[in-house]
Amino acid sequence: MKTKKLLAFVMASAMVLSMAACGGSSSSGNSGSSDAAADNSGSTDTADTQTFKLGSIGPLTGDYAIYGMAVVQGAELAVNEINASDSKIKFEFQKQDDEGDGEKAVNAYNTMMDHGLQVLVGPTTTGASIAVADVCYNDRTFMLTPSASSTDVTANKDNVFQVCFTDPNQGISSADYIFEHMPESKLAVIYRNDDAYSQGIRDTFVQEAADKGMEVVYQGTFTNDTASDFTVQLTGAQKAGADLVFMPIYYQPASIILAQAKQMGYAPTFFGVDGMDGILTMENFDASLAEGLMLLTPFSATVPETKSFVDAYTAAYTIEPNQFAADAYDGVYIVKEALEKAGCTADMSNSDICDALVAQLTSSDFSYSGLTGKDMTWNAEGQVSKAPTAYVIKDGEYVLPED
Repeated sequence: MKTKKLLAFVMASAMVLSMAACGGSSSSGNSGSSDAAADNSGSTDTADTQTFKLGSIGPLTGDYAIYGMAVVQGAELAVNEINASDSKIKFEFQKQDDEGDGEKAVNAYNTMMDHGLQVLVGPTTTGASIAVADVCYNDRTFMLTPSASSTDVTANKDNVFQVCFTDPNQGISSADYIFEHMPESKLAVIYRNDDAYSQGIRDTFVQEAADKGMEVVYQGTFTNDTASDFTVQLTGAQKAGADLVFMPIYYQPASIILAQAKQMGYAPTFFGVDGMDGILTMENFDASLAEGLMLLTPFSATVPETKSFVDAYTAAYTIEPNQFAADAYDGVYIVKEALEKAGCTADMSNSDICDALVAQLTSSDFSYSGLTGKDMTWNAEGQVSKAPTAYVIKDGEYVLPED
């Protein structure tokens, strides 16, 4: 089995269109300058200019800070670009740390509401988003999470939407890709069973693999408290003869798995999903451990179409953006476009703004093309329609698998 022979099964999710488009699609074509993070305070409303209070929540400290910082910074960069443009929509930006915890995320949301929050582009993680989504639904505050992919986030909440593709989509797409390109693989799955994100992707992956007639020879679980030693799981997969290990998990435990597999001399193909994005920028991580790692993600910082955004983000924050930053960046522009099309004004109630944005995103006339997808649309359940791309890590970069 050679990963270099794999083909990407969907189009690359990075389109560049005009950023200042009033009624059309927006993207990174006119990304801001190196001082883009300097000022997001917005401007005083006039008859032609409306300033909305927009917020984002994520783990800005702790184990998942790479995701939360990416989301907040991606949103902030978009806000600064919009505020510096001739757009009639402006934003006053707020950000809060939730440490990836649901209760703290709700407290962060309430803090921003005390300061007049009108639209939320967040939270970042699934557990925190589920908690905040319930409050947003009761408050009738519009919520667009860049990165929480569980269907539980949007379930039975008409005003909660996702920029990222859903867990079922990731599980099914991963199984379909493997079936198309590596149908003879003996599969192992290592997942975190106390995490809705990991469990949800695992469930649909295993079901789709069974429906395709693929062989899952081993499944190993772990929890947040046991995510430091994967010897048992790797030994189980190796003894079962697994030559492909599917990991619907975040990059931190994945980095440990890759290191311990190398120590064991176990070298299957490792296959991840969007939670793996960020592993190459993890502090003190040996990038050679990820050589050959495959993952599905809607964004790559190494393709020409995303260069303007990548350059602006890197100049502002001195780090290369990952998929989470791109999703949040798109999220702000999605909100901007919907506000414009709906004719919203900043003096409207949160409930009226919420209803107007819901009507726009679920309209057959609304679509958005940006960094993470072309012609994205949303259904009544708040789920986005877009497709991921398969990448393989080679020499420390994401590349499309070779023929």
